[in-house]
Amino acid sequence: MDYRILLFYKYADFPNPDKFQAEHLKFCIDNDIMGRVWIAHEGINATVSGTKENIEKYEAEIRRYPSFSDIWFKEDKYTEHAFKKIHVRVRPEIVNSSFGEVDISMAAKKLTPEELNNLYENHRDFIIIDARNEYESKIGKFKNAITPTMDTFRDWQKIVNELEPFKEKTIVTYCTGGIRCEKASAYLVEKGFKNVYQVDGGIWNYVNKYPDKFWEGSVFVFDERRIVTPNTQENIKHIGECFYCGKASSYYINCHNQECDKMLVTCDECKIENEYCCSAECRSAVNKRKRFHG
Repeated sequence: MDYRILLFYKYADFPNPDKFQAEHLKFCIDNDIMGRVWIAHEGINATVSGTKENIEKYEAEIRRYPSFSDIWFKEDKYTEHAFKKIHVRVRPEIVNSSFGEVDISMAAKKLTPEELNNLYENHRDFIIIDARNEYESKIGKFKNAITPTMDTFRDWQKIVNELEPFKEKTIVTYCTGGIRCEKASAYLVEKGFKNVYQVDGGIWNYVNKYPDKFWEGSVFVFDERRIVTPNTQENIKHIGECFYCGKASSYYINCHNQECDKMLVTCDECKIENEYCCSAECRSAVNKRKRFHG
């Protein structure tokens, strides 16, 4: 069937998230929309899937709220639901940061994919920084990007302190769809960084226009697909390395010992040979997930 996956967010003053939560959950159930929707006083952050027809209804439903009337839906085609359930939840923040109050109006100027290409092609002196978690950047990044060691977005405060030597440089931040780099760039500006930019629409927008240009590897996504591999050139298609043998791969598994659950990149051969486990100890564990073929 003809399905769509939507990725969208917007920072906006939203007065009654609790009322929205109840109404929106019902709408999603009634229209077979699956995914996750986080709503807060600071806005909305969501990834959902549904048939083309139902997604068109969903977009109209979101846009009937004045705060979200001009929202940008980033859309991918798919052959089935990308989620198994629907979650609509009220959150303190639409992306967990724990920065305290950040003035989103100070977010950096947005660079189009074309403008980012110009920076690369004209050999401009700039620093490009990944605002995602380490496990995301391990399998994909922009060329020459700094990929900080971050377990969660909450670590961005520490990373900004480490970026002090680049305070006078041109800095470009990026993330998957734009939500993290918008807040990350605003925080950089608040801390006195002078020349900060963000990639407009994030990685998603860039690779949809330039899949074989300055993006290297795969993109980690937060749905059942797990990864998207936009590049066709073999030398930049996979930059992650198999946990066991070091072969180029983007394929993530969780260790099947449920007491461990470690996330690791593997190639097809090694995941099977090692029984989807990260160690001999985990292979012999009692509490292992059932393994399916593939």
